[in-house]
Amino acid sequence: MIKTAATRRREGFEGQKLIVLPKKVITNFLNVDPVTKQIYITDIGYYPKARHHYAERPGGISQHIIIYCTEGYGWIEINRKKIEVSPSQFIAIPANTPHRYAANVDKPWTIYWIHFKGESASFIIDLILKNSENYKPYLSFSEDRIKLFQDICNNLENGYSSDNLRYVNMIFSHFLTSLIYEDKFNRNDNKNGHDIIVRTINFMQDNICKLIRLDELSTYANLSTSHFSAIFRAKTGYSPIEYFNQLKIQKACQYISFTNMAIKAIALSLGFEDQYYFTRVFTKLMGSSPSEYRRKIKPTHK
Repeated sequence: MIKTAATRRREGFEGQKLIVLPKKVITNFLNVDPVTKQIYITDIGYYPKARHHYAERPGGISQHIIIYCTEGYGWIEINRKKIEVSPSQFIAIPANTPHRYAANVDKPWTIYWIHFKGESASFIIDLILKNSENYKPYLSFSEDRIKLFQDICNNLENGYSSDNLRYVNMIFSHFLTSLIYEDKFNRNDNKNGHDIIVRTINFMQDNICKLIRLDELSTYANLSTSHFSAIFRAKTGYSPIEYFNQLKIQKACQYISFTNMAIKAIALSLGFEDQYYFTRVFTKLMGSSPSEYRRKIKPTHK
């Protein structure tokens, strides 16, 4: 059961899964609950080796659509532009966008798909498209991502209690983050990845106790200082040194919370030779001095 102006397939696909949320559940709960109304699933399914799968929607539909291809091939036409789809790619189709798609005849795709709505849904789909090329971002295969999808389906099959609906849609938010911020979702793979900013941040973490200058970071990245600073800020929103100091202060909070080290010793252990500079950086980020922060989390008991 696909919502479509035209569909074409035979008896279905062996092992397929399809869940369509009842309109009453959407209207009476998903669309009004403070948690779920931000973003919620209306339809979800899994079609393995979906031979003859075809859908055509000349006026689009009111939901946004995600189609994640893990095997085989297919194609999609969005606004009269045809795009070939291969394994480890997913399609994002904004609501009310004319489209049609189909599985490859000889090597039909295996797809996981979701229709969704909500107050934040348009913003989310824009984030996905911002990070994509021709509606078709590439994703490395992740068992963790598939487990999230399966968890959503398994729980929806248990019914539509309030707790169940909140749970699955909170998982769905996590599933969406895995699409938008794959580098963070697959963080274990990034240690050996090719993204120079990710590798530089790993370098910062590995050298958190040292004083490292901007030119040393740009040399590590094998880029000019100006170019490195520009792409680092574009990627993170901060200059390299600001970001490095944030990591250092994060570590300082751990030392203050879990040890009895003197503030001066903490500063030195993190590469701050000037304790007053350390205090200024800490206060700017945390809203209180290191000593005040310690008093707040370790009150004196009399």
